[in-house]
Amino acid sequence: MTFLVLACALPQYGNWWPFFLVAFYLLVPFPLVISKRYGDSSGGTNPCREMAVFITSIMVISAFGLPVILARAPLAAPVIAWGAAWLSITANVIIFLTIMGFFMAFDNDDVDYSMW
Repeated sequence: MTFLVLACALPQYGNWWPFFLVAFYLLVPFPLVISKRYGDSSGGTNPCREMAVFITSIMVISAFGLPVILARAPLAAPVIAWGAAWLSITANVIIFLTIMGFFMAFDNDDVDYSMW
C-alpha cells in the first residue's frame, strides 16, 4: 500500500487516480472464497472453482492494465505520469503476491478442528 500511496501523493505525480486500484485489491479474493464455500469438494475438475479462478485472473490483469491505460490516455495530457504507473504496478505485484501467499498458506482442508 505504501507504493500505491506514493504513486498518488508525491508532488511530481499529484493526483489520486491510481488509488482506484484498492477496489481491485478488495474484490480479488471474493470469487475464490465464494467458490470454496459453495463448490463441491469431490475429486476431479470443479467448474465453480475454475470459473472463480478465471474471474480472479481477469480482475488481476485489469488491475495491471489500469495504470498503463491511465498513463497513456489521452496522448496529449495523460491522466497520470509514468512514474505513478510504475509505482502502482509495483504495488500490484506486492499485494497480489501477498494475497496469493495467504491463500496458499490457509487453503489446506485437512485441518482437524475437533482437537480444539
